[in-house]
Amino acid sequence: MKAYVFPGQGAQFVGMGKDLYESSADAHELFEKANEILGFRITDLMFSGTDEDLRQTRVTQPAIFLHSVILSVTLGDQFKPDMVAGHSLGEFSALVANKALSFEDGLKLVYKRALAMQKACEKEPSTMAAILGLDDAIVEEVCKSIDEVVVPANYNTPGQLVISGSIKGIEIACTKLKEAGARRALPLKVGGAFHSPLMEPARIELAEAINTTHFNQPICPIYQNATAQRVTDPVQIRKNLIAQLTAPVLWTQLVKNMIADGGSEFIELGPGNVLQGLISKIGGAQVMVSSGSVKA
Repeated sequence: MKAYVFPGQGAQFVGMGKDLYESSADAHELFEKANEILGFRITDLMFSGTDEDLRQTRVTQPAIFLHSVILSVTLGDQFKPDMVAGHSLGEFSALVANKALSFEDGLKLVYKRALAMQKACEKEPSTMAAILGLDDAIVEEVCKSIDEVVVPANYNTPGQLVISGSIKGIEIACTKLKEAGARRALPLKVGGAFHSPLMEPARIELAEAINTTHFNQPICPIYQNATAQRVTDPVQIRKNLIAQLTAPVLWTQLVKNMIADGGSEFIELGPGNVLQGLISKIGGAQVMVSSGSVKA
């Protein structure tokens, strides 16, 4: 079975989507529609802006969403997923790809999400760190022992878990996790503590927008971050999407569930190839991974 997967924040690069814009009439039309919806020319920032431009959350998230979704549109008849999933932000791209959300509604929600998250980050300085070479259970135990906000945020692969929390909490956790045997405890250059309780103000703000947005019956199941389970019910999809901002991304678990349900070919749509690497480590030789585009 064919699974399409969509990357999250961090995969952006200057020039992303330019080939699509110039070579496909459908892509050109959708990019211009996005400029109109957002009220600024995000294409200028994507195609010829600076790295600093693309690091702004209000730009990064809609830019990655647009690249992923528009790339899937240009595949035409080749795009026939049996299942979809997205890492963090990528879940919105996946929901447009499986027709649960319209392109317009998906973009509006992503932009709302970006602004709400940026506001939450500015309210309370926070950060994240990647922990490598340690069992998940040990990382979870250490996080619980710290009297600060610090929680598991991204279960990326076995032996790679990203933690999220207050700056002090992450500093303490990195020291303790190294002492516990972590191969590396690497602070990340991110704007805040994504997928942690510190995103609660953003979750409340986004929940209102999600609850007033129409969700369709999808054409195929989505495996969602908050539960790692196969979902087709629009009501449950909405509930899981709201939970996503403060819940951990259960990527390892959901990929294993997709494989158990027959997923054998994983195709990444969007900038970069991070998910291909993660899925290869999770599924090993039993799955095939590739990119949906060699150029764009």
